[in-house]
Amino acid sequence: MTSPDSPVLVSVEHLRHEYRSTAGTYVAVDDVSFEVRAGSVVSIVGPSGAGKTTVLRSIGGLLRPTAGRVVFEGAEVTGPPQDAAFVFQDYSRSLLPWMSAVSNVMLPLRAKGMSRADARERAEQALHAVGLQGRGRVHPRQLSGGMQQRVAIARAVAYQPALLLMDEPFASVDAQTRMDLEDLVLPLRDEFDVTIIFVTHDIDEAVYLSDHVVVLSPPPSRIASIVEVDLPIPRTQTETKADPVFAHLRNEILSMVRREPGSA
Repeated sequence: MTSPDSPVLVSVEHLRHEYRSTAGTYVAVDDVSFEVRAGSVVSIVGPSGAGKTTVLRSIGGLLRPTAGRVVFEGAEVTGPPQDAAFVFQDYSRSLLPWMSAVSNVMLPLRAKGMSRADARERAEQALHAVGLQGRGRVHPRQLSGGMQQRVAIARAVAYQPALLLMDEPFASVDAQTRMDLEDLVLPLRDEFDVTIIFVTHDIDEAVYLSDHVVVLSPPPSRIASIVEVDLPIPRTQTETKADPVFAHLRNEILSMVRREPGSA
C-alpha cells in the first residue's frame, strides 16, 4: 500500500465533460476532483453511464475536458503523456495478429529507440512477469483471451511507465481467468514501480485491487466518495474476500453505486 507521504502523481481538478449532438448537450462528468499518489492503485467505479471511462481518457490525454484540467507529473495533460501506458478491454484489437507475442511487447520499445536486443530482453522479462515465459514466439490467435490480455499487460509494463491506465481490462474473460488476471495487478505494481488507475464495473474487483476507490455519482457525475481500502497485502482471492473488512467495504461502495437506502 502506498504511503500517505508519497508525492501526488496525478491531480484531477474540477473536471467537466460535455457531449454535444443535434439532440442537445449531455453532461457526463461535472466538477470531478481527486488526487492519485505515486505507487498507489486507484479504482474508479460508479453506475452505468457515470463517465468512468471519460475520466480515465481525460487523465490519459485521449479526451480534452470541457472544463477543468488534469495534471500529471507536474504538467497539465494536453495529449497522451509519454510516461503513461494504457490497457483496454478489447485485447483482440490491441495486439497485432501478424506479430508474435514478444514482437507485440517489443513494439513500443523499438518505437522509442531501444535497440532490438535490449527491447527483446525487456519484453521477455515482462512476459515472464505475467506468467507467459516461453510463449514469446506464439501469435495472438494461438493464445486464449486471458493470455492475449496478459500480452497486452506485458507490453504496457515493459514500457516502464510511471502511470498505467486500465479500462475494464478483465471484463471480457471468464470468471476464473479474471481472478488470475486480478492477481497480477499488485505484484506488477510492486515489481515495476508503477501507479495504476483502474476502471471497473465490478465492486469486488475494485476493493480487492485498490488502495482507494473513487465512487462516481450518476450523471452528471461528481465524486460521491473516495473510500480507503485498508486491507492487508499480499491479498488472495480466498483470504482477502473472506475478511469482514472486505465485506464491509464492498457493501458500502455497492450501496453508493446503487443508491440504496442509507447510502451516502
